[in-house]
Amino acid sequence: MTIPELFVSVDVEASGPIPGEFSLLSIGAVLVDRPEKTFYIELKPEGTRHDPESLAVSGFSIDELTLSGIEPSAAMQDFGNWLSDSCTQGQKPVFVGLNAAFDWSFVNYYFHKYCGTNPFGFAALDIKALYMGVVGCRWDQAKSSQMAKLLHPELSGTHNALDDARYQAELFLRLQELRAKS
Repeated sequence: MTIPELFVSVDVEASGPIPGEFSLLSIGAVLVDRPEKTFYIELKPEGTRHDPESLAVSGFSIDELTLSGIEPSAAMQDFGNWLSDSCTQGQKPVFVGLNAAFDWSFVNYYFHKYCGTNPFGFAALDIKALYMGVVGCRWDQAKSSQMAKLLHPELSGTHNALDDARYQAELFLRLQELRAKS
């Protein structure tokens, strides 16, 4: 019996390149088939270590998030509850990301650390890899800017996790439509 899939576009902003040493700062998620159903949260950093370039890209301040961010345990519980509430009986959420390996690594680490399990399981669907397969390009050609030229999305990336999750969902849908035509 096949379990129905619920594709969830997820984007994160972090204070550096790897979980455990750097902090997850925000999570944005959108249901690919229901883009009005969204999740967004900003987390309290686990420490002060950060890569200045990461903070410059996201616009976050470690000091400000220390005061205003949600405790990571509560944030991950909220995200898990949102995922659970979004799934119909028997559905399995599938993590969809643009460079999914990066975003998934933080989400996976935080889910396991704070909730004991990751509702997405141990895998993610990478839009870059899917794009390569559909259009037959090289890895260095599978950039969002190249995807946008071919797929003509209405949205664009902003480095806000929710905006980017919405943008990724649109790219994923348009890529699925292109795949169906070929």
